[in-house]
Amino acid sequence: MAQTTSEQFETHHMRCMEVWGGTAAADEAVSAPGLDVFVRAEPYHGDAAGGDIHYLSMCGSGSITRFLVADVAGHGEQVAGLAASLRALVRRHINRVDGTKLARSLNDEFAALSSSGRFATAISCTYFAPTDQMVVVNAGHPRPLWYRAATGTWQLLDTECEAVDDAGPKNLPLGVIGGTGYEQFAVTLERGDVVLLYTDALMEAADPTGRQLGEQGLLALARTTGADRPSCVSRQLLQAVATYRGGAPADDDVTLVAIHHNASDPPTPSLGELVTTVAKMMGLKRV
Repeated sequence: MAQTTSEQFETHHMRCMEVWGGTAAADEAVSAPGLDVFVRAEPYHGDAAGGDIHYLSMCGSGSITRFLVADVAGHGEQVAGLAASLRALVRRHINRVDGTKLARSLNDEFAALSSSGRFATAISCTYFAPTDQMVVVNAGHPRPLWYRAATGTWQLLDTECEAVDDAGPKNLPLGVIGGTGYEQFAVTLERGDVVLLYTDALMEAADPTGRQLGEQGLLALARTTGADRPSCVSRQLLQAVATYRGGAPADDDVTLVAIHHNASDPPTPSLGELVTTVAKMMGLKRV
């Protein structure tokens, strides 16, 4: 890694059985086994909290780190209660690599709010440190951007799949149709790879003539960033998008999560840490 996180950030080190994040503004670095993470969250109009939700969680053994980014219809306080419910669901699934069950639970949560018209796009990415694999479940959310260190290239992180099959609709935004099924796919990360999760405010940024940046435009801007300096990627990309807007402020909440793969192995926990982790898993100790 070309630059240490300490040059710009105070780093939060994830602990076993921890869920970190929420709806508040953030500009922070987070460390997890195998990963350096940089989170930028900018609520609409500079509010203290917005309609974007970001959560990171780490399992009891330290081998599973999950990222959840959701873009909820609405802003501020009206999303706060929902964020708390989603946090509880993330904790419930904290030890599972399979992200489809979490997606179905999230969809059920939003379906219960269907009378209010509340829905969200969301993406869940689960990193399994022993195999360096990232398991992705996408519920109608913008596709992540993936920097491949081995080739020095950026691409969209996606897999080809049909949106609808004989079993019914797949991978729809949360809360649109109850009982929606969700599919997952996995990619293997190499040392130095970077994955960017973001909300649609970046793709929908418009220049002074009203032309939106779009997915391909955002990918092109990512290619101008210094991906060999992961702690700078988020700021460089957000600055490039702001330049595209002609300096106009964003008209929605903005969230960008940069995940840098350093390929380090989970540390061996001490006896005391094992006891604490087991207590958390059994509900005997507050998480």
